Amino acid sequence: MNRLADTIVRLRWLIILTAVLLTGYFGYRITGLKINSDLLSSLPDDDPTALMYKNIGKEFEGNDMGMIALETDNVFKTGVLEHVKQITDSIRNTKGVSTVTSLTNIIDIRSEAWGIEITKLVDEYDLPDTKARLDSLRDRVFSKDMYRGAIVSEDTTTTLILYTTSDGVDKQAIAREIKSKISTLSLPEKLYFGGLPMMMNDVSDLIKTDIIRLIPIVILVIAAILFFSFRSGRGVVLPLLTAGIAVVWTLGTMAVMGYEMTVISNNIPIILFAVGSAYTIHVINNINHTFITDRQKALIKSLTYIIIPVFLAAATTIIGFLSFVFGAYLTMVKDFGIFTAMGTFFALILSVFFVPALIAAFSIYNHRTTGGSGLKAGTQNFISEKILKPILRLLFHHPKKILTTWGLLILLTTGGIFLIKRSVNMQDYFKKNNPTRIAEDIIQKKFGGSQPVFVVFEGDMQSPAVLKLMIKTERYMKEYPDVSFTQSVADLIEQMNDVMGEGTRVPDTRDKIEDLWFLLDGQDIMEQLVSDDLNKGIIQSRFSSFDTRKMKRFVKYMKKFIRENSSEDCRISITGLPSVYIKMDKSLFESQMSSLAIALVLVLIIVALILRSFYKGIYATIPIIATIAILFGFMGYTGISLDVATVLVASVALGIGIDYSIHMITHFNHALKIHGEVNKALENTILMSGNAIVINVFSVAAGFLVLLFSQMVPLQNFGLLVALSMIGSGLGALTLLPVILILVNRRKKITAK
Repeated sequence: MNRLADTIVRLRWLIILTAVLLTGYFGYRITGLKINSDLLSSLPDDDPTALMYKNIGKEFEGNDMGMIALETDNVFKTGVLEHVKQITDSIRNTKGVSTVTSLTNIIDIRSEAWGIEITKLVDEYDLPDTKARLDSLRDRVFSKDMYRGAIVSEDTTTTLILYTTSDGVDKQAIAREIKSKISTLSLPEKLYFGGLPMMMNDVSDLIKTDIIRLIPIVILVIAAILFFSFRSGRGVVLPLLTAGIAVVWTLGTMAVMGYEMTVISNNIPIILFAVGSAYTIHVINNINHTFITDRQKALIKSLTYIIIPVFLAAATTIIGFLSFVFGAYLTMVKDFGIFTAMGTFFALILSVFFVPALIAAFSIYNHRTTGGSGLKAGTQNFISEKILKPILRLLFHHPKKILTTWGLLILLTTGGIFLIKRSVNMQDYFKKNNPTRIAEDIIQKKFGGSQPVFVVFEGDMQSPAVLKLMIKTERYMKEYPDVSFTQSVADLIEQMNDVMGEGTRVPDTRDKIEDLWFLLDGQDIMEQLVSDDLNKGIIQSRFSSFDTRKMKRFVKYMKKFIRENSSEDCRISITGLPSVYIKMDKSLFESQMSSLAIALVLVLIIVALILRSFYKGIYATIPIIATIAILFGFMGYTGISLDVATVLVASVALGIGIDYSIHMITHFNHALKIHGEVNKALENTILMSGNAIVINVFSVAAGFLVLLFSQMVPLQNFGLLVALSMIGSGLGALTLLPVILILVNRRKKITAK
């Protein structure tokens, strides 16, 4: 370590130049970093649920529906219909859009004197312009389930324009273009944009907004805490500079490797500013209280001592992040683990190499230190008098009360663990007053929701038995409270048969079906309902609820029907957003358990090796395990869901929070050898290491609390939970761990204070 420290000082200008060049390169590459807000893309490519859903998009003209709801006092007005046509034409002329369905272009099957006519519900070149024609249109709409409540709301105030996109296109870019086109129309009606493509675009916008807004806030917050702690420019600038460069290198590496920003990697910069600055703080503190007249020798001596402890502290944090790579199912969670671990490593390297090189090159030493932790005297006195000494008095006089309090907290919050809900749908990303959330609520209330459901039939689509089974399935689906709309080719056959005067039913003979089918050939809607070779067809539907439990019940309800009615002649399967969300929900739970278990085992091994004792490794992990247990209970009681962001909390808290216990045990072991008694060792440990722990807790917690200003609810919850876990693990290290150390060392001489 002495040789390494000497090399860092000698090669200081080369290190600085290398850091500057790398920062410039990665900063340039960040401009090419893209945002991917598609939750579905985080499922592995070989996932059966994801594959089935994606295949629907390839075979049936798209699977993700974008929706525009136009609200007015009465849809059945000529001016309103003209505006619906304008929106329809704008969407139709957007590259990448495969289908558009609206009141002005939807199919209509009617009887004429010469027989069946398959046309449009409205002649877009001759819109109804008299009261009689408008009333006739309204009566026609409300006479058919295909229109009522599906394309026009029951109260006649809202109409829906739906579109799907071609396979392989940029859905977010198309949604953005459609919104822009419709906005330029300056229509007087109120417009709501919903459906998955629109939500993906809006989440993408929120990610951009968060990055722009939150990074300056977190810099200011951490800078204020650092200034309060150290009262020196170096104590503020160097930690933030290190973290900032680590952020640039990390995001630049993502761009170079072709990765994209997601709804959770969005918070990587915040995490790195909160966590990455800590290593520089340790380096600066140690340099500050190394008192040798020759400052270069002091720097080398300080580095020789601090390199290994800082590396070890970073190791546990990196392990916490890497646990997602091995324990998570969703690719976005794995990517988050990779790049937060990488960013932490960058911050570590910069702290150990770049910061000392800067100090050596520009002679920016701090001679105004007070010894000890290197903190400003006033700050150190405040922490000691108001926080640490009261804790010491509690430890020496009431250790059992501390242990009992922690036990009661764990016991009381255990019940909350069983109340934790899981949430994977994108609607929950938006605040209740967000326009996107409002749009989804409107669409859910008036049109049965925006979540597509597809029931797939593999068989002869012109077989009477298959078509009748499709009708039977649709009726069964509509019996479920959250399904109000279904559509299939069997419905069209039924309508045509009814127009022929033979009743609303599927004909009993294949010849009759083929005759009716001939009239449907060439209609745009057929590509959305049946395959070209007529051996596969789908029922299109929408699910109204975003409640994961209701989705599970519905899929279970449908699978029971499928088991009872599927056969070799007609195989039935179900897919759609509810099925995909259920798969993601299951993966969330499994990811939480596996990543936490992996992180716990790896951290325990590392800490045991650091402390050279398996038992001491266990002691060190007890406070953070207690904190995580209480945190899960808090989630359950407060209704904070386990989602793609909050699933990260436990492993992140474990990786970061364990550092406090490591510092405490290491210092305690050293102090115990010097003082020979537990109380003296604890007093020295808490008053010395406690200062740094308190400052670190405040700094990291404050950094994560900045996420409360995020526009996305899961990130707000993530920031709150990690901040609470930092406070809990810090308190655990200063209270619960010392009690354990007292009990473990009770055979040694203890002098009551």
